[in-house]
Amino acid sequence: MAEIYLIAYDGSDTAERALNYAAARAKASGAALILAHVLEWSPYSFLSAEEVAERHKRRKEEVGRAETVILDPIRKKLSAQGLSVSTEVRYGHIAEVICELATEYKATQIIVGRTGEKGLQARLFGSVPATLAQVAPVPCTIIP
Repeated sequence: MAEIYLIAYDGSDTAERALNYAAARAKASGAALILAHVLEWSPYSFLSAEEVAERHKRRKEEVGRAETVILDPIRKKLSAQGLSVSTEVRYGHIAEVICELATEYKATQIIVGRTGEKGLQARLFGSVPATLAQVAPVPCTIIP
C-alpha cells in the first residue's frame, strides 16, 4: 500500500516546517502528498436568504483564492521536485475536516505544525494539533 501524507497547511511558519518535513519523508518513501487548507466556518449563524446567497458567493471566492494564492505555488514547487501532490480546500472546523479528509483519501499519516497558541483561547477551546492528537483516525505527526 502506498503511503499518503495529509498536510494541514495554513501558510504559517509551523505549516512550512510541517510541509518541509512531509516533503523530505515523501521523497524518501515515495509517498503522495495531499495539501489541505481549511477555511474556518461556523454553521451556527442565522442568515436571511440574501445573506446566504452572499455568503455562498464569498465562499466560492475564498476557495478560489486559497487554491490559487496559497496552494497552487506550493503544489507546483513540490511537483517540480518529482513529488505526487494534490490539494484540497474545504470549509468547516479544522480538526474535523482534516480527519474527514484523512479518511476520505485513506491517508496513512497526518502532518501538522504546532501553532504555539497559548493563553485563554487555547485553554478554553484547545488547539488543532492537540485535537488531532486525540481524535485523528491515523497517526498524527506534530511539527514544532
